[in-house]
Amino acid sequence: MSEGFRGWWIMAGITLREAARRRILWTALGAAVILLAIFAIALRLQVMEFEERPMSPFVRYQVESGMLMIGLYTCDLLAVVMTILTGLLYPLAMTGLAQLLFPHQANGSLVERDGKIVGSTLIGQNFREAKYFHPRPSATTEPDPKNPAKTIPVPYAADNSGASNLGPTSQALIDRVKADAARLHKESPNAPIPVDLVTSSASGLDPDITPAAALFQVPRLAAARHLPAAEIRALVMRMTQDRTLGILGEKRVNVLELNLALDRLH
Repeated sequence: MSEGFRGWWIMAGITLREAARRRILWTALGAAVILLAIFAIALRLQVMEFEERPMSPFVRYQVESGMLMIGLYTCDLLAVVMTILTGLLYPLAMTGLAQLLFPHQANGSLVERDGKIVGSTLIGQNFREAKYFHPRPSATTEPDPKNPAKTIPVPYAADNSGASNLGPTSQALIDRVKADAARLHKESPNAPIPVDLVTSSASGLDPDITPAAALFQVPRLAAARHLPAAEIRALVMRMTQDRTLGILGEKRVNVLELNLALDRLH
């Protein structure tokens, strides 16, 4: 299989999953069901009209048999046609339009450095080195290599998105937040700790942090990279993204893009 065809096939699958997630595909299937219902009602009205006509039992049997076969044939044909339209042509058309109009987003919003893919702006990464901005906590897990029946914490495991499902009264959650808060307090004793630095997202893969969370980490980064703190703060402000359409969500900073910009600055 050629690389081009393999990439197209992967994107077709991604488009199908994305269409299903956004209920676009379900809308198309719903329309097909409505069409089938309309056809069934029309066929039933025809049958009712036929039943009112006077004719011999033999003729009635022949006509009913023929109408039944025609109805079955039409239903089968309509099912095949709608399957092709909604299951093949529609996804392929959406894939083609996405590649034409939004190629970067359709291909996963990938980020490259020196010609190599280093990540995606949609999926967070677990930066832990002192010289990089850290993301918010992640509760994702993976099977334990020593015991597949158990799981172990693997932050930002992109193949196993999920939250901890721990409630506010959970002692495990309380202990984890206290430990993170104590560690962050040592970094910047005089600064309030942004809430997103001690709470995980529902997906465990949040690629963004708040500007406050980024600015909180500036003293550590300035010491680790021997750079003026003011220069790093200015970088954070430049990399801050506004609300979507000016009203949706909150201001945010993409951690991967911010760290790449920090490397270029250094």
